[in-house]
Amino acid sequence: MIKLAPYALALLAATSLAGVARAQSNPNAAQIIDQLSPTGAVSDTTRGIKPLSAGPAESAAPLAGPATPAASEAPVAAAAPEAAPAAAPSANLEIQFVSGSATLTTSATAELDQLGAALTSASLSADNFKIVGHTDTVGDATTNQSLSVARAAAVKSYLETKFSIAGARLQSEGVGETDLAVQTPANTPEAHNRRVEIINLGQ
Repeated sequence: MIKLAPYALALLAATSLAGVARAQSNPNAAQIIDQLSPTGAVSDTTRGIKPLSAGPAESAAPLAGPATPAASEAPVAAAAPEAAPAAAPSANLEIQFVSGSATLTTSATAELDQLGAALTSASLSADNFKIVGHTDTVGDATTNQSLSVARAAAVKSYLETKFSIAGARLQSEGVGETDLAVQTPANTPEAHNRRVEIINLGQ
């Protein structure tokens, strides 16, 4: 029997779980708020990277000694690593539409009611959002692109009408099958790929 080192086991576990929790089905408003709210756990400017600072030895006067060409040159401070931009908070929801259309089902409106409650909550009511429609690979790419645009627009319209959310707070677009959550061959039904992504654009 082959024994794997602990780090190899961790890598296998991460690989097997990758992509499992993508789109949520039936999350409540509190869960959506949690996903769309900036965590603030790590500084947006440093992301946990501490800049180099001069210690006591660097600020003290140099010891007397024979001068050398290098001694007369000022030391060059090491630049702090540049922080990577923080990803915008987002939530992926499995919104069910009537097959091949942008018509919302009963389960879809129930899920959008939770989304609407989240977007109008005190935590998120000042923020703007992008609604992105995604499809799986069933059908041709051109049709899926048009379908994703129509579905994102349907979600936007529902939120504006039912929850009186100003249109200026919401953008909608569709990307069809170009950004799959689960990589599949053509004409493969996959529920995780049929999703609506909500991205917090900030204020």
